[in-house]
Amino acid sequence: MDKKASESLVMMTELVLPNDTNTFGNLMGGRLMYWMDIASALAAMKHCGSPVVTASVDNISFENPIKLGNVVHIEAKVSRAFKTSMEVHLKVWGEDAIHQYKYKSNEAYFTFVALDPNSKPKPVKQLVAETTEEIELYEGALRRRQLRLVLGGKMKAADAGELRALFTK
Repeated sequence: MDKKASESLVMMTELVLPNDTNTFGNLMGGRLMYWMDIASALAAMKHCGSPVVTASVDNISFENPIKLGNVVHIEAKVSRAFKTSMEVHLKVWGEDAIHQYKYKSNEAYFTFVALDPNSKPKPVKQLVAETTEEIELYEGALRRRQLRLVLGGKMKAADAGELRALFTK
């Protein structure tokens, strides 16, 4: 049975403490990526009901720094399921709780592979996208997957039909 994208939603909240920051008082990128990996792994596990491993991380864009004492909100949701892998889309906001405002900080895609009890890849349930945003993410996921595979040397560019379709009529 297929699963809805909304069933995989994970919202994670962290407070930026002194040990999380660099010398500029900003959240370190590596610490944020650590939290993003946890949130996205939880979303992938909710979708497939099994342990998962991170297969790739891409398109992390740092838009605005998150300052010491601010709150980090991470939203992770499976955007598409393939045979044994799942793409998870993440959105990150910072929040200044004292001054009462939120701001976009980051966005990224993580890919996970579901594992069976022998730590081998196992098939995952297909994803049902319902909202306009979920449908857009679902439809773009195949292109993003092909790009990841081409850049990773696991697919020849000539075989990436979805990418080629972007540039030819």
